[in-house]
Amino acid sequence: MKSVRIAGIGITAVAALALAACSSNDTASSGGSSSAPAPATSMPSASAAAADGVTTNADVFGPACSQLPQGSAPGSLDSMGPQPVASAASTNPLLTKLVAAVKATNLVDTLNSQQAITVFAPADPAFAALGDAKFKELAGKPDQLAPILQYHVVGKRYDAKGLESAGSLESLNTAGGPLKIEGSGDNMTVNGAKVLCGNIPTKNATVFVIDKVMTPGTNK
Repeated sequence: MKSVRIAGIGITAVAALALAACSSNDTASSGGSSSAPAPATSMPSASAAAADGVTTNADVFGPACSQLPQGSAPGSLDSMGPQPVASAASTNPLLTKLVAAVKATNLVDTLNSQQAITVFAPADPAFAALGDAKFKELAGKPDQLAPILQYHVVGKRYDAKGLESAGSLESLNTAGGPLKIEGSGDNMTVNGAKVLCGNIPTKNATVFVIDKVMTPGTNK
């Protein structure tokens, strides 16, 4: 990771919206031989898409977004977009700590197999703040590390507006307590962790890179 602001961009990053659009177009084009044109209601509305929490590259925001790898380079928006979230993160040179943690807890397949989730991805310096010794200790104790990582994942897909509307969310680690959303845009925080880059699309998740590792139980 290159800095606190840019690190982790990406568990933390779609072409998912494009895939959804293609899917709906295919359904419309194959849905019967009637000569009447397909009704306008057969296409998903913008509000429906937003309700699903699916974002595109154009929706990405935050002070560190411009420092993501560009074009089709590994870890760029174009590169990560078509991939499920854990695989997308593994291509990003800014996400080494997160990727290591996910692999240590055998959560790669779990994250990749989810249909629609929201991931709050701590930047590398956020993990570094724990100290190398603590990180290595946790990596060697998956039963302790897994609940921390699960606390950073919500089992529903949200974009930034959805997070603002929700205000409080339950993570996959339900025992960890709620995730409190405050502020908006560049001032959005999750349990006090600042969003460095949000609305990052991957195939099955919307990702928000944050500047802290959130600890379960601290926001009950």
